[in-house]
Amino acid sequence: MLSGDVAGERHQPSRPSVPTSASAARDRVERLLEDRFREAPRHRPQGVVLTDALLVTSELVTNAIRHGDGVTGFAARVTDEGLELTVRDRNPAVPVVRCRPDGQTFPVGGYGWPLVQRLATRIHIAPLREGKSITVLLPLGPRSPA
Repeated sequence: MLSGDVAGERHQPSRPSVPTSASAARDRVERLLEDRFREAPRHRPQGVVLTDALLVTSELVTNAIRHGDGVTGFAARVTDEGLELTVRDRNPAVPVVRCRPDGQTFPVGGYGWPLVQRLATRIHIAPLREGKSITVLLPLGPRSPA
């Protein structure tokens, strides 16, 4: 269950609250990865891979705040395939890539979603009754050249 979900039962164990900023979400992911690799430091991902994971976390949460009417759920876990991040928000609209017409510039922004698409090996967007859920998988192993 994602934090921020409403539990159907009484006396559920307390879960972490939904992060209200990209910084809070990055802190959670960083703690998760530190805890995961504390016992096996030689398997710790390379610095650039960790930076990519924190960057994607920031982008997903920032987009949920700016374009999705706020974060309603957040989950991060390490699997055999990598880091899986899920962010829920209230807006059912799927992220889109804005194209630049020749000779025109856009206001600040518009780079985050293409960056997420480039760094994630898997992206799943699921409509919810109120909003959407975006789940991405980020590799934690060495990156191969693009």
